[in-house]
Amino acid sequence: MQKEDLKFQSSLIFEGMTSIRAVIRAIDEGRSDRQLQEIIFDKDKMRKNAKELGYFKAVSSKYGFSLVESTAESMDELTLGSSHGGIIARTTARTLLPLDGINFAAGGFYVMIQGIEDPYNFGYALRSLYACGCDGIILPERNWMSAAGVVCRASAGASELLDAYVGDAEQAVKLFKANGYNIVCAEEKTDNVLGECPLPLPILLVIGGEKRGISRSILDLADTLVKINYAREFKASLSAASATTMFAFEIMRQNKR
Repeated sequence: MQKEDLKFQSSLIFEGMTSIRAVIRAIDEGRSDRQLQEIIFDKDKMRKNAKELGYFKAVSSKYGFSLVESTAESMDELTLGSSHGGIIARTTARTLLPLDGINFAAGGFYVMIQGIEDPYNFGYALRSLYACGCDGIILPERNWMSAAGVVCRASAGASELLDAYVGDAEQAVKLFKANGYNIVCAEEKTDNVLGECPLPLPILLVIGGEKRGISRSILDLADTLVKINYAREFKASLSAASATTMFAFEIMRQNKR
């Protein structure tokens, strides 16, 4: 199997300090039940990473992980990227929460993403959502959170810091509607244009993947359909990550999150 193909496999290897810090922060905040098993470090970069290794030694008993000395070659076999800086972590899986665990607070902003084809694209979308104050994401049973290490690196740690819930999409939408949320779907067949129509909180934003879009049953349940206008004729769709970013920043702008 080519190394690039491994991005589509389950991954519990977290590469670099940004990802590992996010794992630890999520554990500390009670947001994740993921556990650190090993911190693996390149023995030839011990001097360069002395500060980080000193920290890990100090907290290893608290989080229950071991420090494992390795080589660049051995670490390269475990990782997809080369930007880990000589420190990676092996972890357990994270349990995603059921829909009945959602906190329907006043003024909430949640996002449901359907049909993203790539874990990097998914991670980029989560990075934008976290930056814009999203309270949590709703995912189908089959989702890219299984490729946790890849998604965490692409999202700059945001995937670990966002509350994540899993369940049936239609059930989720009906649950949010019952709790007073405005269901907003990104959809090109509408007169509502992003930036020109009001998007008050609370919102459940639904974004579809580039190939399949949003399912008809979800569109039929939506309160508001909104499209992104282009400056020229362009038949293709934006990537899900780009569309998510545009919607998230507009929702943040309107509601001054």
